[in-house]
Amino acid sequence: MADSLDRLYEQVIAAKTGDPAVSRTARLFRSGRAKMAKKLAEEAVEVVIDAMNGDREAVVRESADLLYNLVVLWAEAEVRPSEVWDEMLRRERMMGIAEKLPKKQHPEVPARRKVVLLESRRAPKRR
Repeated sequence: MADSLDRLYEQVIAAKTGDPAVSRTARLFRSGRAKMAKKLAEEAVEVVIDAMNGDREAVVRESADLLYNLVVLWAEAEVRPSEVWDEMLRRERMMGIAEKLPKKQHPEVPARRKVVLLESRRAPKRR
């Protein structure tokens, strides 16, 4: 799995300066970080909805979209997959692979993160 995401990351990096008329990846990079974050959130919601509806095949498809959009956002934030794998390994050593590390064990991470308003491309509704 890591190998697949590593390959996807390299392809995303290669495509980011491509022609936005041809490349969805280049279009996302041209749109900016807020649009990338919005697409990632939309895909996550779609996975949740499909899982709640019991649509296994849709969960598979939407999960692939979710991973693609996550990798695009990693590339924009200059986060390499190997950094994520290293963090997962560190957490596995501390808590086991199937546990999420409690926030209180991260003194360098504030308990609550600042909420960032995502820009909207939609025009205001007319009344």
